[in-house]
Amino acid sequence: MLSRPSRSGVPKGTRGRIIDLLRRSSLTANDLAVRLGLTHNAVRGHLAVLQHEGFIREGGARRGKTRPAVVYELVPDAEAGLSSAYMPFVAQLVRVLQEQLRPAKLDEVMRAVGRGLATNWPKMHGSLAKRVEGASTLLEELGAPNEVEQLDGGFVIRNHTSCMLARAVHGRPEVCRAVESLLDELLEVPVRECCERSDGRPRCCFEIALTNRARAGGGARRRAQ
Repeated sequence: MLSRPSRSGVPKGTRGRIIDLLRRSSLTANDLAVRLGLTHNAVRGHLAVLQHEGFIREGGARRGKTRPAVVYELVPDAEAGLSSAYMPFVAQLVRVLQEQLRPAKLDEVMRAVGRGLATNWPKMHGSLAKRVEGASTLLEELGAPNEVEQLDGGFVIRNHTSCMLARAVHGRPEVCRAVESLLDELLEVPVRECCERSDGRPRCCFEIALTNRARAGGGARRRAQ
């Protein structure tokens, strides 16, 4: 299962320098203090924040002069998140798939991707409203700020400003089918993507358990992020 740390962006300043050092090797607080020219207590404070945000963890102990010293290392998922290569790679991969596969086959592939992604998280439980709230939170953790609207017995999750997969969408709906299938699996109710792609600025939108006559153009706003 994928971890869901509380981090909100790549650290800057001193914490960013700590991350850079730990990407090269595991270090103790004293090691870091010497390399950064800081006091031990100052480094400990930064390490506590980075641990809380899910970037680093205690990776064992090293024998010291008086007692063992804790060795810190990056959390494996954090290392992956710090790489800037993933998005260009995925965008190019999707572009090649779009060029070489028929739309129906690409749609099938993307839906399979979404179903596979869904296995990384537990199914949502509780009332439909509670499950949708959980799906909204998950999308935010994946990089898609959104708001939830209630409409005709169902819900719409909408991002008015951006798309978390903008560089991979290329104006095509098939990529959005992956997220549609992800939500469909986790919520266990019908989900339909209604993303806006017409003006070159894709924006996420997903209808959840709506009746056939309902459309995402209306509805009362429940929550704004």
